[in-house]
Amino acid sequence: MEKLKSFKAYDIRGKVPAELNTDLAYKIGKTYPVLINAQKIVVGHDTRKSSTEISDALIKGLTESGVDVIDIGLCGTEMVYYATPALDADGGIMITASHNPPEYNGMKFVKKGSVPVGYDSGLREMERMILTNELAPKASVSGKVTKQDVMDSFINNLKRFYDPNKIKNYNVVVNAGNGCAGLALNALEKNLPIKMIKVFNEPDSNFPNGVPNPLLVENRKPTIDAVLNNKANLGVAWDGDYDRCFFFDEKGNFIEGYYIVGLLAKSILKNNPGGKIVHDPRLTWNTLEVVKKYGGEAVVSKSGHAFIKQKMREVNSVYGGEMSAHHYFRDNAYSDSGMIPFVLILQLMSEENKPFSQLVEEMIAAYPCSGEINSEIADPAGKIKEIEQKYSDGKIDKLDGLSVEYSDWRFNLRMSNTEPIIRLNVESKGSVKLMEEKTKELLDLIRN
Repeated sequence: MEKLKSFKAYDIRGKVPAELNTDLAYKIGKTYPVLINAQKIVVGHDTRKSSTEISDALIKGLTESGVDVIDIGLCGTEMVYYATPALDADGGIMITASHNPPEYNGMKFVKKGSVPVGYDSGLREMERMILTNELAPKASVSGKVTKQDVMDSFINNLKRFYDPNKIKNYNVVVNAGNGCAGLALNALEKNLPIKMIKVFNEPDSNFPNGVPNPLLVENRKPTIDAVLNNKANLGVAWDGDYDRCFFFDEKGNFIEGYYIVGLLAKSILKNNPGGKIVHDPRLTWNTLEVVKKYGGEAVVSKSGHAFIKQKMREVNSVYGGEMSAHHYFRDNAYSDSGMIPFVLILQLMSEENKPFSQLVEEMIAAYPCSGEINSEIADPAGKIKEIEQKYSDGKIDKLDGLSVEYSDWRFNLRMSNTEPIIRLNVESKGSVKLMEEKTKELLDLIRN
């Protein structure tokens, strides 16, 4: 069967209008409710130029199929994850291309309870229905559209995760990157005793200051400059649909997501003793140590939100963290959030009465890591096989790509789902020199 280019492993994403357009959006509206047997669906969208017309076409398809729509308008992905169970809807669709360039758009899907729907759990079938024109017939009674502002209840829901009275009056740089996070930050501001120093706070579909993706080194400078110029206690930057947030210490250093997993595990275990913490296999040693130290149980899962959420539900895990800055919470319908980590880190800094750099420096020194390094190569699978043979004297694990462990260093190598890329992560026990040597050794092998 032919394929639709915009259908990916976890969502739909593509260039507008070549790969995603109003016609496809309408057809998605005529198939998705059949797929999940839905009577009521929440729809939200990000700030992109094409988002409103795609949302309108999607809603037309949904209502013509007899489905009621709760349109929550301009929002972040986590607001759809929140609203779907909160409003007792049968599913939710967020229109966003997250951190992709402006000419892209996409959709993320959940069913009842905000359980994710990916290619293997529904999107493949939806693609087949669209390609064979198996669309829902026009209902005798069209569904109705209710516009609903859920911002206040969403912000209120965050209070389940932190106590504003325990947070100090820090100066905090917040960089929304002209995505949707600014709206939530404005609403959250009155509940926090901090002073927010706002950078690129207004949603702007032109992304005049670059695509909101703090993983790109060139996008970090405005946050770093604002932290240093304002002598701020912390810097935080979000991606376009703010389901991920990234942290900078008071010295302007970008902190790898790996160490944030450790901090959040510590924060969550304080209130959930003995809780299970799910983590990905790319970088693990720091997470394992922190979870053990604070009396939790670490559970490893394949990377990717569908796998992490599924594993969390299986083992009733209280928190799941990926080094890619996705953080998932059981009390948030097992969904990822970019706002919960923000308030939890503020509270942890306040309770420990330490600067942010001090909270992470110990972990960084104990387990220095390379960060994720991508290499584009012709035959990723062949290369992984070759490297597995070379390091066959190490402890090998294949849960997700290739992980190889020695007594004082380890690495993980995985292929991209969507492009001819290999992703490398290396960490050591306490030796930056060893970590850097092994990273260079592996990159030479990968790229030659």
